[in-house]
Amino acid sequence: MLKNPLWLFSLLFIFAFSNPNSDKDYPQDYFGSPVGHTPYISGTFGELRPNHFHSGIDIKSKSGKIGDPLFATASGTVSRLKVQASGYGKAIYIDHPNGYTTVYAHLHKFPKEIEAYIKTQQHERESFFVDLNVPFGTFDFEKGEVVGIMGNTGRSSGPHIHYEIRNTATEEPINPLLFGFKIKDNIAPKLHQIKVYALNDKHEHTDGFVKNVVKGKSGIYYVGGDTLTVDSWRMGIGVKAYDHMNGTSNWNGVYAIETYVDDFLIHKTEFEKFHFDNTRYINSHTDHREKLLNKAWFNRCYRMPGNDIPMYPTLENDGVFPVSTQAKKVTIKVSDANKNVSTLIFWVKRKEQVKEPESELFNYILPFNEENNIIREDFFLKFPQNSFYENLYLKYSSSPDSSNETYSNAHHVHDEKLPIHKWYTIGIKAKNIPEEKKEKAFIALCDGNKKPVNHGGNWEGEYLVTKARDLGDFCIMLDEKPPTITPTIFKSNLKGYSKIQFSLKENFKTSRKLDSYTWKGFIDGEWVLFIPNSSKSVITHYLDKNLSAGQHNFRLEVKDDRGNLSVFEKTFTR
Repeated sequence: MLKNPLWLFSLLFIFAFSNPNSDKDYPQDYFGSPVGHTPYISGTFGELRPNHFHSGIDIKSKSGKIGDPLFATASGTVSRLKVQASGYGKAIYIDHPNGYTTVYAHLHKFPKEIEAYIKTQQHERESFFVDLNVPFGTFDFEKGEVVGIMGNTGRSSGPHIHYEIRNTATEEPINPLLFGFKIKDNIAPKLHQIKVYALNDKHEHTDGFVKNVVKGKSGIYYVGGDTLTVDSWRMGIGVKAYDHMNGTSNWNGVYAIETYVDDFLIHKTEFEKFHFDNTRYINSHTDHREKLLNKAWFNRCYRMPGNDIPMYPTLENDGVFPVSTQAKKVTIKVSDANKNVSTLIFWVKRKEQVKEPESELFNYILPFNEENNIIREDFFLKFPQNSFYENLYLKYSSSPDSSNETYSNAHHVHDEKLPIHKWYTIGIKAKNIPEEKKEKAFIALCDGNKKPVNHGGNWEGEYLVTKARDLGDFCIMLDEKPPTITPTIFKSNLKGYSKIQFSLKENFKTSRKLDSYTWKGFIDGEWVLFIPNSSKSVITHYLDKNLSAGQHNFRLEVKDDRGNLSVFEKTFTR
């Protein structure tokens, strides 16, 4: 690690006056590779993921196992350290003097000095979870120095490094493959299907169908019959396509998609960069319903009315185009970051007689670009502006629930498959709930399997109020049962053991906005660090090698979202 005051002064000076370009003129020889072996990419920048775009590239382990050394791709100073059970797991952020920040995530281990620093911070905060802004110059690295060991921490399906390059000032992640990152790739993306969307004059989806595409000569793709007939005056296109690279079997995300009508470019998607504030717009960039029902990722080649992500450098009429009885040529070009291109060509025309879409019954019209409030006697919804990607024709009903486990009417709010962009407020009036049990009440949303999910809640008069970002069936329930603690590695005699371990189980699944439970462990009254797995269902404490021989008192406290407390307390001999 660097400990050169002159270098630090130079870095401060450059930080103060640097301003990386916002266009594609990115430095090509500044950043090296974070791995010491030939990099094989298992995840590309902008790749389509549940509720977010992938913000970096994933590089495979050389052997498929934990342990590869990871290297600083340029000289810089550590600005942030993060440790969490899911997400990035163990992650290190390094600021560089040219105005960029690199991120290395899912690490197995940090360097010894950083491991010791984090451990101290965890004990001071009595928390495994830390997100630390590191004072400038505390830890510095030269290009090529080891910044950690490749691991599988956080939300990870196998040993790899998640690597990012961000604009330091804006924190926008930028595609690392635009910085001269060398990978072998002469394979063009593969196209699998297209989806045709019939749209009304508000560019709202009224109908649609999926067609398989076939590859012809010279890498040109076609659809069967060449010409598609559409029952609509206007339409948009969706494309299911993946990038494939040399030396790997992964189906990765593509870099760019261009849509031409009669050889005129009307829409372009380009995964150059984005801001984290905009990443949830993936639910309008893709066909959310197709993903849920058929596990199919379609990139929309048109912009839904409520999609504000700046990822479309070319956008004519939102990518929506009129259809006539005379066939129009549609060309779609899909490329990767190495400029390998696949092309799909087909024709579309309109039916002679267009059938008007059937109207569905609904209770409320909620414009996507307005704040919307629904106030009823025993129930209310408050949606912030731009909560939807197009106008919502909301269906609502309620019904009494005679179950002994519920304390309100059941409120049926539209369709659970409809994506909501922002957290909205929901309030439910309770029925027949004893005053002494109110603190155990929560708003439940039935998930896709019709199992209740705890969305929490606080009392505001007679209403239990919380935040949600899904639609579906809501009611009030109680959680009076404390979490279950099951020892999986614990004995009264722990001589020769290096760790103790417990399995935790909650009474109800909880929403993303809540902590399902929190825990604290103590040995002889002193707080000790427990490390959770990615789902926080198993926690592990590694016994201190300096723990004295003899008898010790152990206590583990686990508390859920509704304040229910479980305690496991025993003595052990070391």
